[in-house]
Amino acid sequence: MNIVYVLVQCTIGHEMEVLRDLVKLDLVKEAKGTFGYYDILVKIEASSEKEIERIITKKIRKVKNVNATTTLSVIIQQESL
Repeated sequence: MNIVYVLVQCTIGHEMEVLRDLVKLDLVKEAKGTFGYYDILVKIEASSEKEIERIITKKIRKVKNVNATTTLSVIIQQESL
């Protein structure tokens, strides 16, 4: 299983709306609002990197009021720690 975390910046005042849209997406296992430079932290689990690429580029980045994303890939050897 491939796990990535996506940091999302969105338009000011639309954080809850974006959060609600993100949790509806397939492969999104968790999404939480945050304080700081990024507004939302999203956890994605998928069976392939191709699926991850698809959900980020075709779904997350196209959600209304999403302005930018940064993707953090999990190091596989650390998943069992």
